[in-house]
Amino acid sequence: MTRVHAQKTTGHLTMQTALSPSINAESCKLEAIRPATIPERFVRDMTERPTLATALQPPDTVPIIDFSRLVKGNKDEYKSEMLQLTRACEEWGFFQVINHGIDLSLLESIEKVARDFFVLPLEEKQKYPMLPGTVQGYGQAFVFSEDQKLDWCNMFALGLEPHFIRVPKLWPAKPLKFSETVEVYSGEVRKLCQHLLEYIAMTLNLRTDFFEEMFGVAVQAIRMNYYPPCARPDLVLGLSPHSDGSALTVLQQGKGGSVGLQILKDNKWMPIQPVPNAFVINIGDTLEVLTNGKYKSVEHRAVTHKEKDRLSIVTFYAPSYEMELGPIPELVDENNPCKYRTYNHGEYSKHYVTSKLQGKKTLEFAKVESKKPT
Repeated sequence: MTRVHAQKTTGHLTMQTALSPSINAESCKLEAIRPATIPERFVRDMTERPTLATALQPPDTVPIIDFSRLVKGNKDEYKSEMLQLTRACEEWGFFQVINHGIDLSLLESIEKVARDFFVLPLEEKQKYPMLPGTVQGYGQAFVFSEDQKLDWCNMFALGLEPHFIRVPKLWPAKPLKFSETVEVYSGEVRKLCQHLLEYIAMTLNLRTDFFEEMFGVAVQAIRMNYYPPCARPDLVLGLSPHSDGSALTVLQQGKGGSVGLQILKDNKWMPIQPVPNAFVINIGDTLEVLTNGKYKSVEHRAVTHKEKDRLSIVTFYAPSYEMELGPIPELVDENNPCKYRTYNHGEYSKHYVTSKLQGKKTLEFAKVESKKPT
């Protein structure tokens, strides 16, 4: 298992790798902010590399939802915003939410403790290792072989809800108020997810409490990603292309960072320009299955920047592991036959975290095989 670590240097964080004995440490360790040569384990095959033209093209107009208009807008504002939400779910799978009601000082606090964690000495962060086959702790997730290409990213992830998924020894003692801030922030984001799913249910002509009742005690996790500057952003990926296994994912992008998030839209990689104080929301595999493909999860990735770093804080929200999931009966008919099988969500989650990030490949787990004509 290879883990990527961050250390504090003048002006920026940098990236190092803690390596298994069989990997050549000299070729894989990043000693400086902008090494002259990118270690081979980070250099992507030609077909995977982001071109500079792709990375620098003007951002596209991903839908923006004004949450306050859904909650307390007049009739016309509410109707307009619901149409925008429907379009976002059907055509994009991604949207940004403004005026979400979460105190902006809390967004600043979570960003501060995340950055403060990543600048801790390496030996301090190594107290919370992400073990092979898990996605909690500090390191790199989804690495399963010695020759697998690595993402130009440091990660720290924690399970939050229900409490039995928490690993207390992975909750850091430093920085001060880290755990307290994560608790408060996660509680607010959880409420936002619940409310968003109420409105998404209404776009599907379902009861507002449909998903809340179906999900049971929803599973929630948080992951903090730090992307150091990279001398050759055209050779590496910050995060490999993938769709999320969640129902909803909530992304907070650190202020002042590079534009790193890209989504696959019409077979082209499109950068998403952060809107100040907004959350980026995306549909996960679970919601694609439940809606029988009406609302699809979307492949996305992160790219790096030559001069700027990037911090992101990601919340994953999903049904209880005990739930049996499949297409909602109301969304299956002669014109929309069942596209996915019924499966246990815990089984799918285990499949997801033990598979490498590779586009939407993990969703094949749930697909019903098409019947070939005789």
